[in-house]
Amino acid sequence: MKIAVLGDGGWGTALTCLLRNKGFDVSLWGAFKGNIEALKRNKENKKFLPNISIPNGVEFTIDMHVACKDANLVILAVPSRFLREVLLKNIDTLREPGLRFISVVKGIEQKTLKRMSEVIFDVLGEVGLAVLSGPSIAPEVARGIPTTAVAASLDEAFSRKVRDIFRTERFRVYTNNDLVGVELGGALKNIMAIAAGISDGLGFGANTKAAILTRGLLEMARLGKAMGASVETFRGLTGLGDLITTCVSKEGRNRGFGEEIGKGRNPEDMLKKSVMEIEGAWTSKAALELGKKFKLELPITQQVYSVLFEKKSPLSAVNELMMREPKAE
Repeated sequence: MKIAVLGDGGWGTALTCLLRNKGFDVSLWGAFKGNIEALKRNKENKKFLPNISIPNGVEFTIDMHVACKDANLVILAVPSRFLREVLLKNIDTLREPGLRFISVVKGIEQKTLKRMSEVIFDVLGEVGLAVLSGPSIAPEVARGIPTTAVAASLDEAFSRKVRDIFRTERFRVYTNNDLVGVELGGALKNIMAIAAGISDGLGFGANTKAAILTRGLLEMARLGKAMGASVETFRGLTGLGDLITTCVSKEGRNRGFGEEIGKGRNPEDMLKKSVMEIEGAWTSKAALELGKKFKLELPITQQVYSVLFEKKSPLSAVNELMMREPKAE
């Protein structure tokens, strides 16, 4: 089996290492020639996944046709904001008969409010597709730290196939048929991770973090249910599990971004200068629009958005959350 990984960020690189170490023929595509040349030269992604050696035998390319030639499986690992653009630019290559896809993209498209699988189906038609998601920080996966994830697909046989492709002694994969819930869990938890980081930056403690995780999970599940997901999914790896990881890990980019804001840095400047994509920032915009569509209150999401895009001070946002109208849990 040949596998093409589209996206040379930290997660795409980590999965490339995992799959190549399992013996698969793997190509890694990136959009920028300089990045790909550096990967070829250094056999390390110093920009997005430093201190991890990329195994020999990986093919690096900026040519989508080369990456996908003779491939059976394509892993989509580009940032959510650019997924549709990448698919459209390479539609002829990606519509090759027999290609099946795995999305590891965590986000919601801002203009259409569509999940990533919906974007993929929009552009490529009803292709074979699974989503791989869960509490899986890329550097930990690359270092072989025990990790769990979930493969979700409308095709249960394909979910099991994906499970077997990725499964190792250090990477355990479960299956789930709730594609909506799995995708939303992976997207919405990044908003809560920013909130958790802001709390850390303000110097708050475990009490505050526990409140963010608990009330944040409820907020995620509330929106998920309105969109057709199973509430039970949000209690599992792609909901609670992923939420814990991103809100606690010092290596989580969304939490780290929030922490810097809590310490006083300007969100707009950080978003412009960040090398890594801060998915939670853009997802907060889309989630608020979805909340309006389904007539739902999303208080944590609202305050995160206000801090990031409306110049609200982090402390004012916290105070507003604490002084909301009292009610039963």
